[in-house]
Amino acid sequence: MKLDKLFQSLLLTGAVVVLISTPARSEVNQGESSTGAVGESTFKDTLGVRNSKSPVLTSNNRKHRDFPSQVASSLQRAKSEKSNRKILQLNEISQVSQSAELLVQSPASSEVIQVTGVEANPTDNGVEVILQTTQGEQLQITNNSADNNFIADIPNAQLRLPSGDGFTFRSQNPIEGITEITVTNLDTNTIRVTVTGEAGLPAVDLFDSNEGLIFGFTPAATAMQPEAEQPTSETPQEEPVVQGDKPIELIVTGQQDNYRVPNATSATRTDTPLRDIPQSIQVVPQQVIRDQQATRLIEVLQNVPGVVQGGVSPRTYGNSFNIRGFNSSDQILVNGLPDPTNQNAGFGSNVERVEVLKGPASVLYGQGGLAGKVNLVTKRPLLEPFYEIEASAGSFNFYRGAIDLSGPLNTERTVLYRLNVSGQTTESLTDFYEQQRYLVAPVLSWQISDRSKLTLEADYSRTEGPFDLGIPAQGSVLPNPNGKIPRNRYIGEPNIDNSQQQVFRAGFDFEHRFSDNWQMRSVFRASFLQLDRDIVFSRGAGALQDDGRTLNRIFDNQDYKENIYNLDTYTVGNFTTGSIEHELVVGLNLFRYDTDTVGSTRSISPLDVFNPVYGATLTGASIPAYDVKDRIQQLGFYVQDQITLTEQLKVLLGGRFDISNKNYRDATGNFGPATGDFKQEEAFSPRVGIVYQPVQPISLYASYSSSFNQATSTFSPAESEPERGKQYEIGVKANLTERLSATLAFYDLTRSNLPTADPNNPLQTIQVGEQRSRGIEFDISGEILPGWNIIAGYALTEAEITKDNNLPVGNQLNNVPRNTLNLWTTYELQSGSLQGFGFGLGVFYFGERQGDLANTFVLPGYTRTDAAIFYKRDNFRAALNIRNLFDVDYFVSAQNRARVFPGDPFTVVGTVSWQF
Repeated sequence: MKLDKLFQSLLLTGAVVVLISTPARSEVNQGESSTGAVGESTFKDTLGVRNSKSPVLTSNNRKHRDFPSQVASSLQRAKSEKSNRKILQLNEISQVSQSAELLVQSPASSEVIQVTGVEANPTDNGVEVILQTTQGEQLQITNNSADNNFIADIPNAQLRLPSGDGFTFRSQNPIEGITEITVTNLDTNTIRVTVTGEAGLPAVDLFDSNEGLIFGFTPAATAMQPEAEQPTSETPQEEPVVQGDKPIELIVTGQQDNYRVPNATSATRTDTPLRDIPQSIQVVPQQVIRDQQATRLIEVLQNVPGVVQGGVSPRTYGNSFNIRGFNSSDQILVNGLPDPTNQNAGFGSNVERVEVLKGPASVLYGQGGLAGKVNLVTKRPLLEPFYEIEASAGSFNFYRGAIDLSGPLNTERTVLYRLNVSGQTTESLTDFYEQQRYLVAPVLSWQISDRSKLTLEADYSRTEGPFDLGIPAQGSVLPNPNGKIPRNRYIGEPNIDNSQQQVFRAGFDFEHRFSDNWQMRSVFRASFLQLDRDIVFSRGAGALQDDGRTLNRIFDNQDYKENIYNLDTYTVGNFTTGSIEHELVVGLNLFRYDTDTVGSTRSISPLDVFNPVYGATLTGASIPAYDVKDRIQQLGFYVQDQITLTEQLKVLLGGRFDISNKNYRDATGNFGPATGDFKQEEAFSPRVGIVYQPVQPISLYASYSSSFNQATSTFSPAESEPERGKQYEIGVKANLTERLSATLAFYDLTRSNLPTADPNNPLQTIQVGEQRSRGIEFDISGEILPGWNIIAGYALTEAEITKDNNLPVGNQLNNVPRNTLNLWTTYELQSGSLQGFGFGLGVFYFGERQGDLANTFVLPGYTRTDAAIFYKRDNFRAALNIRNLFDVDYFVSAQNRARVFPGDPFTVVGTVSWQF
């Protein structure tokens, strides 16, 4: 069964589904609140701004909730005994009865109520907090107040803020007498509202409204003041300016100084708390990227334990990294869709955060993902006008500028936009190396109705510059009778080497909610990459001649193209069977990946790496080296069910069936049959996991997951059998505080069906090879104390060959250190004349690694120290980032004995940015 015609028909069907499902735009009824969205987005992008179609609250459209007597007395006790109470810590957690202190007696409901927006508005006496939902009267409230903190937990409810940009609503110092308001998801089915009083516990009133549930807070000092007597004089008195005249500053934690992100979508395709996912997943948020001034993906991934640089220079614009011991460079997603163009493309300024899913992921994403996936979540349009400009300058003639613009395009705020533009030029420690990068990324979202939303997005990136191909191992990490090869040595030809790469992507994301419990999402993206490359490089792993100084080289001209089409349509449904809750995901995915590679080679003279003389000319005739056309197609059906058996016990079940084929042809016959080669495979990939939460902050989990890969390469036909990956993982996740979380994971991952030499015919291969990785990973991220953030981790990785006919069993996998440690922490002064001033410190340790699979040489371990100083005042920010503070000489990775890649020396980058 070939998939060409099926691909075309399903692609057309997907477009028709979008058109049919898009209703004519209608006016939103007054007071009608929007519902949550599929995955990360919501259908109403409202936060801290009253919907223009919502009525102003009056006594006619709000209903006061009377507090039961036991609640009034409990609140009074909280005030009188506040000196003896404190907020519960992890080791003090106890089960809280939900029958003793209910503020409101409402019928219990197993349905999870969506709260789609939060507002904080000043009043004459204080502030009101509105939880926007059409089911406000059904919300139950449990009082857990302590000290000056009014704390209300709302079960059977879930907070869904706009566009997935934030998971917690937060307002600092909204009015005098109240220092902070936060509204967050305590867990999957509970919202927590916390209001901190300055002088004491705030007084609270509750109201039901057609806009939602309203908390009215009065600061303790104001509540205790007696009502002022009216003056007897008839002289008009000047009315004081009430706090209601001052706007309240509202912040979303996804955009503020916070290192902890509690939810992610990569593991389940739904916006799920990390604590409920039976698999290790780590999120690097925007604030970490900004604090470290990371402009390359590998710089972001250094914050994730178990992820290390692969066998490509970190300065080359391609991405190469290993996850849990196995190369995962082609396992990059963009907003949940696989996109192999990212293996060659740079890291853009339009990326909001990076999610790293550890372990096999075929159940959701099809073939590949033997060790993990990296999901780039891009910036989405904002409801309020937002403008930011940023400029950077640093060592090696590094210059970078970026613009980020967003806001509404119409008065109803139903059409929003975002535009990211950036440009960068830099040199490096390598002689003659200069690179330019450019990016333009527009996004447009249209709120078609209260139940439908369409997002259109595109991006264009261009990169120019030579490849960094490192230096030979002999003379860098191995002895050389001629001495040490300088780390800045360039082994190509400055007048010949030149590469230009362009990537263009465009697609849509359509969301529609059929009801409060059922929703559909259809996502499509087309990606096009073109690479034109002229390169002089070392010829083979043994390129260095016997004299230890003469390097054999070859010239290669390559014209490489990629066309990728990806359509994913799935439905999410929430329902119950008795007392058991289900969140069901059912989807269909269609993927096509076309490559067209034409290349030729010519001879060029060798280079003396100790006394190089550049300016060599090409010799001999141009020899066609390859003319390869490759098409990979995949059709997948997947089902996943997140089951809540009890509040403490959750199960994740999933399975996917794929039909995948590869059509390969090499017109030269150098790498495969010129007549073509076609192979098709069917594969089923299961996943099962269980989460047990003995107390609310702790999750114990275990999981089994699998994957398959058709064992393809641009320069070879598909193997007869697909590679397989199987992983067992157990771990514990802990919310140490509301703003600090940690994960400890143990895993055993096996990669099988690898090609190895046939002992009966050395010209052929058989698929009996096997590699295994076992290890321990620990990560922690969040805020330790106000202003003090941390993201840190440790990984112990044992990755080795377990079966092979060529290489010795027990050999360690290359570029995989046994021990790695990452630590990055920042502190910002919270008060005083230096408020906004801060500093950061990073320590990154990588143990020694094998340089090749044959284990013929070792890259020594190293410790690199980074630092930062920054200052923030209002919308202005200035920072100075220092990498490799002590100028340590080290080697990041190796491809073979001819290509070892030195790390960057001491570098300084200064950045200023302004938001307005």
